Amino acid sequence: MTIITRRPITSSLRGQQFLSHKDLTKKKPEKKLIAPLKKTGGRNAYGRITTRHIGGGAKRKYRVIDFRWSTRDVLGKIVAFEYDPNRNVSIALVVYRNGAKRYMLRPEELNVGDFVLASVKAEAKVGNSLPLRNIPVGFFIHNVEIAPGRGATLARSAGGAIQLLGKEGKLAILKMPSGETRTVCIDSWATVGRLSNAEYKNVTLGKAGRSRHRGIRPTVRGMAMNPVDHPHGGGEGRSKSGSHPVTPWGKGCKGTRTRKRKSSAILKRRK
Repeated sequence: MTIITRRPITSSLRGQQFLSHKDLTKKKPEKKLIAPLKKTGGRNAYGRITTRHIGGGAKRKYRVIDFRWSTRDVLGKIVAFEYDPNRNVSIALVVYRNGAKRYMLRPEELNVGDFVLASVKAEAKVGNSLPLRNIPVGFFIHNVEIAPGRGATLARSAGGAIQLLGKEGKLAILKMPSGETRTVCIDSWATVGRLSNAEYKNVTLGKAGRSRHRGIRPTVRGMAMNPVDHPHGGGEGRSKSGSHPVTPWGKGCKGTRTRKRKSSAILKRRK
């Protein structure tokens, strides 16, 4: 998949980039594999904004992806590649020999007409899903479970891949895309290969409207506000006043720690 740069006919098109979708073979989603997707506008059950900069955007329907490999030990055929507005990676429509249809994330080097299999006895090739116990060391994988039966949670975005570094007893050692090294249960399932759309990270939106279409509202700098609205606000001209940058509520901008304690599963933290 290649990046297309628009001709600068207008100022909004200058520097604007898109991903080519010529390799997608189907435009309309499978009716039985979509679900309604309600927008929140960043508000909770009480109607209060809990996440800023969310609102608007184009209407979407959720594509139900099979992250639990519900159809196992049955050979499936890739019949189409589709666009998914809810994620940055393409999806593949799989039709199994028992008549079931499922969506899966599209790996690189997988083509329409190829066959995939989710089984303990499956061959470790691109598109096939099997336990980490049966995947050779050194292979790149995606759609990885943290615990058996929980469903895939790791490496699900465009170009995502985790390298299987080794196996020790009941644990598999993984090198994450962030550089972190961690362990998961060796009986957790994963899909072999690297996900498609690796060029997605290089796309330039080019104009504010494309962010609004995605449901992302503008972010105003605190320095451009009044003192009543932000700790950085006010003053004559642009003034940092010698203080450390803070959030609108006066807290430090480094963020809060989300891990309450050190996890024994993490062998090496990301840099």
